[in-house]
Amino acid sequence: MSLELKIEGIVIIVGNYGSGKTEVAINLAANRKLAGVDVRMADLDLINPYFRTREARESLARIGVEVVIPPEKYFHADLPILSPTVAGMIKNPSRLTILDAGGNDAGVAVLAALADSLGKQSLKMLQVINPFRPFTETVEGCLKIKEEIEKAAKIQMTGLIGNANLLNDTTLEHIEEGYEFVSKLARQSGLDLEFITVPADLFTCLDLKKFSCPVLSIKRQLVPPWKQPAKLV
Repeated sequence: MSLELKIEGIVIIVGNYGSGKTEVAINLAANRKLAGVDVRMADLDLINPYFRTREARESLARIGVEVVIPPEKYFHADLPILSPTVAGMIKNPSRLTILDAGGNDAGVAVLAALADSLGKQSLKMLQVINPFRPFTETVEGCLKIKEEIEKAAKIQMTGLIGNANLLNDTTLEHIEEGYEFVSKLARQSGLDLEFITVPADLFTCLDLKKFSCPVLSIKRQLVPPWKQPAKLV
C-alpha cells in the first residue's frame, strides 16, 4: 500500500458528534491543495451550529480552496437549505470535491436530497472515528453509527478515517492506540482505512513505519474564540 495521501474524486466526510470530522475535512482540503490538487468544498453541516467548515473558509480561501456555504442569513439556521452551487459541484466535480456532512444520521439526511446528483457520480463516503469519544469507543458502537448514517444518507460507507485524539492532551501513545483500534474496525467492517491523523506538533515525532496507511497532519482550525487557529501554510 502507498503511504502517500492520494484521495481524489467526490469525498463525503461523515462522523458522529465529537469525531472531529470537520477538522479532518478542512485539513484534508488544505493538504491536497498545497500538493497541487484542485480542491473545492461544500459545507453541508446544517445541524450543528458550531465548528462548521464555514468557520475556516477565510483560511481555506487564502490558499485557493473555495468553500460553498449557504447564504449568510442562514448561517445559524438548522434548516435543510442548500445552495444550487452544491448540485453543480457534484455534476462537475473538481479533482477533489469534499462534502462536509453533518454529524450522525440526522445530520447526513441532507445527502438524501442530493441523491439524484450523487447517484450519477463515483464517490467515497468516509466515516471519521475517534475511539476516545462516547459511542465510538467500541467496534460495535462504530458499526451502529455507520449503519445509522448509511440509512439516513442512502449511501453506503466506503472507508474509514482514524482521528484518535484528546485535543491538547493527545500523546503518541494515543495515536498508536487509535490506529490499532481503527485497523481492527477496518478488518471487521471490510472497509478501507484511508488514513489516520496526528496533531501537527506530534507529526515529526511519529514513527511512520508503524503505520500501513497514510498519515494526515492536523493543524487545528476550529478553536474557541479566545484562541487563534494554526496557520495552514
